[in-house]
This record gives sequence, C-alpha cells and structure tokens, in this order.
Amino acid sequence: MGIKSFVTRKEDTKGYNAPLQVADYMTKNLITFTPSQSVEQVIETLIKNRISGGPVVNEKNELVGIISEGDCIKQISESRYYNMPMENNAVEKHMATNVETIEGSMNIFDAANKFLQSKRRRFPIVENGKLIGQISQKDILKAAMKLKGQNWK
Repeated sequence: MGIKSFVTRKEDTKGYNAPLQVADYMTKNLITFTPSQSVEQVIETLIKNRISGGPVVNEKNELVGIISEGDCIKQISESRYYNMPMENNAVEKHMATNVETIEGSMNIFDAANKFLQSKRRRFPIVENGKLIGQISQKDILKAAMKLKGQNWK
C-alpha cells in the first residue's frame, strides 16, 4: 500500500489570534467505508450524505484506501460494458490505495498549497496509525473565511 504522509514546516505564527492548524478545521465525525462493502452501498451513502467520497478503514480504524464518486462511476461503466452485475462487488477492488495523508499539525496555508499541487479533493489525517479526521478543499475555504477578518488586510 502506498500511503504517504506530508508533515508541516515550523513557522512563526506571532500576531495570529486564530487557530492555523489542519486539526482545527478537519472533519472528525467521518463517514467511512469498509473494504468488504459493496460499491452499490457506497453509491447510496454518497448520494444520501451529499459527499463525493470517503476513507476506507479496516476493523482497527486504520486507513487502507479512499473510494470516490469517480471510482464508483468507473465500476458502473465497466459493469455495463462487460454486462456484469454490480452485486458482490467489494470496495477493496475499486478503491484507491495510493493515499496521501497530511498531519493535523500542518498549517492550513501549507495544506492549501498541498491541495493545489496534488489536485486532490480531500486528505485523511492519520495519527498513530489510526484515521482521526479528514480535511477537504471546502474545509480550507471555511478556514480562510474565518481567518480573513482577523489576519488579512
């Protein structure tokens, strides 16, 4: 499995009154999936919760992959093309396993740059091998709007 973690650079935050770390803005109450779930269950959950994807964890809450709308669409397309049923099609066969993570201690501005460089929509945050949260592009935008009035002139 290719999980890569990006660490934060230390920087002077004098003059800032607001929290600047990813951990302060990440989503902690996550919708997660398991490797054995069906792609159909994932699609239903994505639609119901209006999300575009989510982390895949094992029984120990360790990150093993990410499943996205794109992964599900690819499965639907292939299933239709090869005239194969969607049932019993496990997430582990379709999830991305080359997952980049970032640390909760990363500065949100560094995280914003990471989003720009990687073209990803979300980054899981792992601590001591366990999934503890996720930061999305939307979370970065929310953080920027909160900080705007306090730090930006």
